[in-house]
Amino acid sequence: MAGVDPAKLVENLLHPILDSMGLELVELEFKKVGRGYLLQIFIDKPEGVNLDDCAEVSRELSVQLDVEDCIASRYTLEVSSPGLDRPLKKEQDFVRYAGRLAMVKTSELLKDEKGSPRKTFLGTIEGVEDGVVVIRLKEGPQARIPWDKIAKAHLEFEF
Repeated sequence: MAGVDPAKLVENLLHPILDSMGLELVELEFKKVGRGYLLQIFIDKPEGVNLDDCAEVSRELSVQLDVEDCIASRYTLEVSSPGLDRPLKKEQDFVRYAGRLAMVKTSELLKDEKGSPRKTFLGTIEGVEDGVVVIRLKEGPQARIPWDKIAKAHLEFEF
């Protein structure tokens, strides 16, 4: 299967496993580490994942990967929760985590409600309106960030 992205193949094997367990794929990374590769999978569900969820996904996926033999290189499989600073990858994530503190980085300078240009926005997610993420910034003003301008976003842990 030359030219086929191993991460895509793994993702195709993973979705039925996660669907059957009521879990969602947050992020999948396949990266070179030392002499081998690291296949890192982050899973979640509304009430949060536990060690048993991670272990079961790891077992099920390992069997599928052995059967399909789609990764030719040596690799280590890690399955875990996304943690307290969970990445926000989909518009639905911003809806789901409305009311939570988040850090959003944009691909270009955008202005907040007061006209201040910036690329980093820290504030409380207020929701999504027509493809625009609305955040109440820590310092007060609101920011409206078009979905296609978001480079990276994640939840922030509040003490």
